[in-house]
Amino acid sequence: MEIVKNEQDYGMFDWYKKVLTENYANFSGRARRSEYWYFVLTNILVIIGLYVVVILGAVADIPAISAIGGGLVVLYALGTFIPGLAVAIRRLHDTGKSGAFILLAFVPLISLILIVFYATEGDKAKNEYGEDPKQVIV
Repeated sequence: MEIVKNEQDYGMFDWYKKVLTENYANFSGRARRSEYWYFVLTNILVIIGLYVVVILGAVADIPAISAIGGGLVVLYALGTFIPGLAVAIRRLHDTGKSGAFILLAFVPLISLILIVFYATEGDKAKNEYGEDPKQVIV
């Protein structure tokens, strides 16, 4: 029997798992701040862990460990690129912005506005991208 958790009870890894499994390449709809920021935080922690393997291999002068760690970093980055892009676009949708705003990431300094968009509370009601993800569906 599978226990179904309410999103209000989700922890960091629940949000991360939701992005990677349920919404892997879902570019439509909306994403709460929790979903976006917990995914980003978990990504950072995993990448730091993988880089520790690379550094330990370099410090211990064991190139094979560094190469394996580096390979894992690349595989992980490739595997999480699409869901990371998808959750970022859904987060923009939650604030009423088009996913095209993601292109601001390529403009130096102006790209910082994306952090403001990602941190801004989403629209409280339905917007052109869907229902409020914080609404409880009965």
